Amino acid sequence: MGVRGYSRAPDATERLLVEGLGFAAEGDGSFTTSGAERRGVYWLDPAPEDHGEQGAGTVHHVAWTSPDPDHADWGRRAAAAGARPTGIIDRQYFHSIYFREPGRVLFEIATVGPGFAVDEEPERLGEELRLPPQYEPLRERIEEVLEPIESPRAAMRGPGGAAGR
Repeated sequence: MGVRGYSRAPDATERLLVEGLGFAAEGDGSFTTSGAERRGVYWLDPAPEDHGEQGAGTVHHVAWTSPDPDHADWGRRAAAAGARPTGIIDRQYFHSIYFREPGRVLFEIATVGPGFAVDEEPERLGEELRLPPQYEPLRERIEEVLEPIESPRAAMRGPGGAAGR
């Protein structure tokens, strides 16, 4: 899995990736990072002359995950490499730290926990729209624009409610 980023300060972006975040420079314009369960690639290109516009097909931010106990250390590492990270932000399902790299791409480092089972039973995940408390006042507007999908778990349970009946 990977992403391509443009930078108007590629040398400074490279320093943040390698020295601050521990990426390996592969020598072909790409930088890799890996952990016990995941691997990521960040391709770094010089920014085009024209400024981009946010819209369909663009990415708002690039996110990585960290083990929960190591999370605060990633903010310190980013700061030591010259970034200006936010504090740890509670997103209900995970905790995040955000910062812009020198080329202005927004990075997020998020924890795995507490997870999506924080407000519903694991065997019923995805059957209902769950929203963090700050978005509950917008529920009607959000539901109006979402296209309904069928939960494979609900279909397996069938009308009787339990799988295999």
